[in-house]
Amino acid sequence: MTEKPWDGRFDEKTDRRVEAFTASHQFDRRLYADDIEGSIAHCRMLAKSGIITGDEAATLAKGLGQIKTEIESGQFTFEDRLEDIHMHIEARLGEIVGDVAKKLHTARSRNDQVALDVRLFLRRTTQETIALLDTLRAVLVDLAEQHQDVVLPGYTHLQRAQPVLLAHHLLAYYEMLTRDRQRFGEVRERIDVMPLGAAALAGTTYPIDRHFTAKQLDFPRVSTNSMDTVADRDFILEYLAAASICMVHLSRLSEELVLWASAEFGFVELPDAFATGSSIMPQKKNPDVPELVRGKTGRVFGDLMAMLTLMKSLPLSYNRDMQEDKPLLFSSVDTLHGCLDIYAEMLPRLKFQRHTMAKAANQGFLNATDLADYLVTKGMPFRQAHGCAGQIVGFALANQKEIHELSLIELQQFSDLIEPDIFDQLTTEQMIARRSSYGGTSQDNVRAAIKAARQKPAS
Repeated sequence: MTEKPWDGRFDEKTDRRVEAFTASHQFDRRLYADDIEGSIAHCRMLAKSGIITGDEAATLAKGLGQIKTEIESGQFTFEDRLEDIHMHIEARLGEIVGDVAKKLHTARSRNDQVALDVRLFLRRTTQETIALLDTLRAVLVDLAEQHQDVVLPGYTHLQRAQPVLLAHHLLAYYEMLTRDRQRFGEVRERIDVMPLGAAALAGTTYPIDRHFTAKQLDFPRVSTNSMDTVADRDFILEYLAAASICMVHLSRLSEELVLWASAEFGFVELPDAFATGSSIMPQKKNPDVPELVRGKTGRVFGDLMAMLTLMKSLPLSYNRDMQEDKPLLFSSVDTLHGCLDIYAEMLPRLKFQRHTMAKAANQGFLNATDLADYLVTKGMPFRQAHGCAGQIVGFALANQKEIHELSLIELQQFSDLIEPDIFDQLTTEQMIARRSSYGGTSQDNVRAAIKAARQKPAS
């Protein structure tokens, strides 16, 4: 079967430059297994509906199985004149089983065929994404459990704000990735709709059984509007949007690791196996993995923007522009999966510099808010207490001391409400322990959060 499916309408052969320009097999061959799976289900449905015979269906299925083996063993030949994976498989099927191969495309179009292939691919891929997220989430919980006693400054505006537990900080990323997991789960539900049978755009005149095909392919639902079915790429947009948000989270973690690994912070040491050196400066240890994850975020953003632009002005129903959806999807899938995988491998090997973190948490007036809270407990209105604490910070700065380094007499010149018990309230340990409101950084809260994460069932 070397002729093109549309040769009956055309007097001229397709120009070789057009063949090269329109070819998509270079990237959509990735869908070969999905295309074959969908074709086998389709031929079984044709036989069940009496459109082809059972023997013909069996012959087609056997031939399709042989093609899958050939592709997976590297024995299959691809060429531009057969522009996509669908035509390659159909042509090779004709070589294997003869004219009966021409019956396989009965009651379907490449429009609903490619919609099916991409949904099958992305349904499986989304489950892989969720599994990678679960692995990384578990890594973060393990790290949190191992570092429950490590204190560091929490930041706002990249300025030291209040002390927090490192475990609490790590669990913040666990929460982000948990939301990502939920988003991908919701995306998977909307992927899980069977499109085959919409044909080109209007349905088909053949007595097909779309629900039988759906059952064969384990789809819980069948699409309800044939025009929307072949025109819809919302499920790709949703995956790319969820991937972009997930990459935001990975990029934020990357930025912190880059900062923390610098000499200016010194909070963490990256494992040698996940860092690189300089070609000219022997002392350098560069955080290339976090930097690349941070950089690759832009690629996923770009794929989403390109996909939105691709779809924004397309009239119903199918348009050839939509061929460009697959490179964008494949790029984002590969990028996201690569980033999730390498972080799951790298994070357990980080060496947190607990003494440097603790020292930083004990400097910079991080107990100023606790001083104000102390005054509130003594009866001073909060706004007045805030101002009083600010004056004390100014005094401490002028005297090159921390608040807890001031004497009781020095503190009492700002308020006679201050008593000797103030010093117990200004320790890092007490500041953390007292932040026991639900979701706060106290040790009890963190232990409970780790326990809850361990017990949370996969959804």
